[in-house]
Amino acid sequence: MAGNAGGHRDGAVKGRSQFVNPKTGLSQKRDTATGRIMDVKTSGGDFKGVRREKK
Repeated sequence: MAGNAGGHRDGAVKGRSQFVNPKTGLSQKRDTATGRIMDVKTSGGDFKGVRREKK
């Protein structure tokens, strides 16, 4: 798993992807193994270090 210690990220976050919910316009993080939604970013923008899903 990627680390965030010391103010920097060591590599990409594995096993997760993100997409923009068309109804809310917010980024949501998804577990790629199960497909479940993990988190919603309410402050706007994208999650750092998490790959985006293709449309």
